[in-house]
Amino acid sequence: MPVQYQVDDHGVAYLHLDSPETRNALSNKLLDELLEALDRAKSDSAVRVVVLGTTHDKVFSAGGDLKALSDAEPAITKYAGLDRFPRLFLALQQLGKPTICAASGDVLAGAFGLALACDLILARKGIRFGCPEINVGVFPFMISALIYRSVPRAKANELMLLGDLIGADEALALQIVNAVVPSGEFDDTVRSWAHRLATKSPLLTRLGKDAIATTRDMSLPDALSVLQAQLALALTTDDIVEGVTAFRQRRDPHWSGR
Repeated sequence: MPVQYQVDDHGVAYLHLDSPETRNALSNKLLDELLEALDRAKSDSAVRVVVLGTTHDKVFSAGGDLKALSDAEPAITKYAGLDRFPRLFLALQQLGKPTICAASGDVLAGAFGLALACDLILARKGIRFGCPEINVGVFPFMISALIYRSVPRAKANELMLLGDLIGADEALALQIVNAVVPSGEFDDTVRSWAHRLATKSPLLTRLGKDAIATTRDMSLPDALSVLQAQLALALTTDDIVEGVTAFRQRRDPHWSGR
């Protein structure tokens, strides 16, 4: 199974890429399993947070399956399979639950897009990010939209056109990742961030993520109109009342999801 799936007692689903013999290449089989795992996490009310990680000690993922690009399959068959990447990126955006990319190894090519599609990225010190596809005659078409939404324009062009890699510290300086963590502290830090996210209201988190996804590319007036409606909806929930009450009573909130 190229994707491991486990849920801890805090409601955190850990999805680990587990195809070390291919450096977690994003094959059709791996992508299909990842899509199924995300659907499983979305439909499970006990899951509050999703963490994407790897069992490989050096590589999160080497990106797209280059072998598949050069095999003898008919072009129409290859084209039909290309929808997996946009489906995966949209599945992460529309999950309704916060996501963390636990980048404990190099994040390359299509996997760079996978990381950027997550809400938060934690990077182990010493790893690298980039899209080296151009070096083997390919362009990072599918992930360019994600790169342009997350990386400053000049650096985005440099990454895609030169194919050079950047280290975790540079990625942090560019605000591509949220934190760079020493190797010995990485797993504990990922767990701590995930557990903190799991304490938030699942309902308000979902409403907030949906609002961000809906308004991201809108004009300011249109975005404000949608956000006003979302805020009005949020104000009708029991969780807002519970959150404010718990804060005033100096106790932990008990979310009902209503």
